[in-house]
Amino acid sequence: MNKLIKREIPNNFSLPRRIIRLGSLAYNLWWVWNPEGLNLFRSINKRVWDEVGHNPVAFLKKVERSQLNAVANDVDYLEMYDRVIKQFDTYMADGPTWFTAKYPNLVDSEIAYFSFEFGLHESLPVYAGGLGVLSGDHLKEASDLGLPLSGIGFIYNQGYFTQRITEDGWQETGTHYLSFEDSPIIPLYGEDGQPLTVSIELPGRSVFARVWLVQVGRISLYLLDTNLPSNSDADRQLTARLYSNDLEIRISQEILLGMGGVRALRKLGIDPQVWHMNEGHSAFLALERILEMVREGTSYAESAARVRRSNVFTTHTPVPAGNDQFPLWLIDKYFSGVWAELGMTRDEFVDLGRQATPWGESFCMPVLALHLSDHANAVSELHGQVSRRMWNFLWPERRTDEVPIKHITNGVHTGTWLARRMRVLYGTYLGEDWMDRLDDPALWSMVQNIPDSELWAVRRHLKRKLVLYVDNRARNAWQSGTIHPAQALADGVFLEPYSLTIGFARRFATYKRANLILRDYERLIHLITNPDMPVQIIFAGKAHPADEPGKLLIQQVYRAVKDSRSGGRLVFLEDYDMNMARYLVQGVDVWMNTPRRPNEASGTSGMKAALNGVLNLSVMDGWWREGFNGLNGWAIGEDADAVDPNQQDESDSQSLYDHLENEIVPLYYSNRTTDDIPTAWLTRVKESLRTLSPQFSTRRMVTEYLQDMYLPCLTSKEIVRQE
Repeated sequence: MNKLIKREIPNNFSLPRRIIRLGSLAYNLWWVWNPEGLNLFRSINKRVWDEVGHNPVAFLKKVERSQLNAVANDVDYLEMYDRVIKQFDTYMADGPTWFTAKYPNLVDSEIAYFSFEFGLHESLPVYAGGLGVLSGDHLKEASDLGLPLSGIGFIYNQGYFTQRITEDGWQETGTHYLSFEDSPIIPLYGEDGQPLTVSIELPGRSVFARVWLVQVGRISLYLLDTNLPSNSDADRQLTARLYSNDLEIRISQEILLGMGGVRALRKLGIDPQVWHMNEGHSAFLALERILEMVREGTSYAESAARVRRSNVFTTHTPVPAGNDQFPLWLIDKYFSGVWAELGMTRDEFVDLGRQATPWGESFCMPVLALHLSDHANAVSELHGQVSRRMWNFLWPERRTDEVPIKHITNGVHTGTWLARRMRVLYGTYLGEDWMDRLDDPALWSMVQNIPDSELWAVRRHLKRKLVLYVDNRARNAWQSGTIHPAQALADGVFLEPYSLTIGFARRFATYKRANLILRDYERLIHLITNPDMPVQIIFAGKAHPADEPGKLLIQQVYRAVKDSRSGGRLVFLEDYDMNMARYLVQGVDVWMNTPRRPNEASGTSGMKAALNGVLNLSVMDGWWREGFNGLNGWAIGEDADAVDPNQQDESDSQSLYDHLENEIVPLYYSNRTTDDIPTAWLTRVKESLRTLSPQFSTRRMVTEYLQDMYLPCLTSKEIVRQE
């Protein structure tokens, strides 16, 4: 960072001197994936910790001084405190890391990672779902490996939205207002002592954005905020919420993220040699970088060639709604001055993003990103095949398999998603250094050494935690006096701690087919209410506020949940977030995923579940097509794309019921020892842990990004310097 930029960690706590470092720890999200770091806060007062949404800054402001004084004189607490602070200081010190040891000649490199959302923790609700959580996991793993990476995004003061389900099952939305003063957000100031800002030009005015810092271990995440007095009321709302449906707001946001993000990095004194666009939202950054060079006298052609060499683009979805497109009149309105400055005609500029659609031509952000990136990837092997077909029109002279889009399958950050009890178990049987070898298959073969009794004890503990969590939520909702008795039942008050439990939690988009399990409703009711082998299914997830079909899906599921014939064995948990996700992926027995193939680009929730000893039951789409080996879970349907969607729904639902009735439910309840341990079930769990944990870790994912995408850019950097 530019030495003239000042970062001021707010000193707004009244802490006993002996535990004064809690204040600095609260402003670095390292504690999120280090259980003892988290426990430093929670063990002071768990009730207050939960009340503030696990936000350490708000917690230290709210907890009573007497309780802080008490732990400052508690020998056991101080022993933990000293141990955690030492671990934190060692982690953050300028010592050797995986990256510096492996690539000592690249320690002065810079990588910029742009994303529309970052899901780091529930205390910073500036994410909507999978894309944001993946971005957050990417930063955490980059921190663990020691990559010289900086993140760029937005700080949404109204987040995504809060969800409430009415008695009739309709999704209503609310707003969560983020308090900057009570969040782990660090203000940045310029040499003049004023807040650090950047500006962009939009039609008829300049828009200003303040730059904030969130520290994620060793990684700095810079977030832009337009809620400033110098902006109009409309422009102050540009960074208020995620994923606006208003195209003028959306294009303004994406200009701010891409072009404003480049300007923010310049002000910060960061000169990246790798520019990673996580989805097409930030693709305008390529135009800003070309403009910089053209203004210095370089031709457009040479500038674009240099920019391409250092650009990385990751596409995340084959679903059209996930690929932003703008009508050409908007491009005319916002970029007429840009193409003139670049020395291009309008048609030449539009060609950079031109895509034909059923309603005419549009300017497509992934097309722009692909045109201006030499390095592009999809997020699973199957998604790579789909993407090469999808974007083949950009390379009409090439066969589909020659389209230059690779694949790097997603992964999940182990420290963030692994239950503490599972972590202890792995530490006992995989060795003390197991966290340094997360992507080593030989390490995970040692899960066979874990005694069934100990693994089963941990699995039962995690399910009890889930049931208690659901029960407390239902009780609190009932006590609030705002829900109907039927809604309390739908919230899960009848959940049982030892019945086979299936989880389904994700965005309620129609292609994810949340209602597939309801297709033969009578068969489902018979299955879940078997008194000898009961099954319970927990649903959770949000539909985009403008997605009416998605909201209808929620309503259909919720009405089934309220049906008295289900006996409370169907549950819907409202307001899905990262906290709830941890309970679910750690506590259920089976993770169910039913997308209409091949629309699930990758998916990551099943990876998180697998890491915790949960078995996957999924369509052969996205990551599961690579992960499934016949013994580590179950595959719904065939490894082929169906021609007729209704036929696919019917055959997949039959496959789903058949697996549940004939394999999964009997396997869970039968073949138990005298100690009531399901040995055959645990054999499959261990096979899942052995095969999936190393393959779908962000350790493997980020090292692949480094090897396949970042290093070619860094090599290109050396070539450019020689020139």
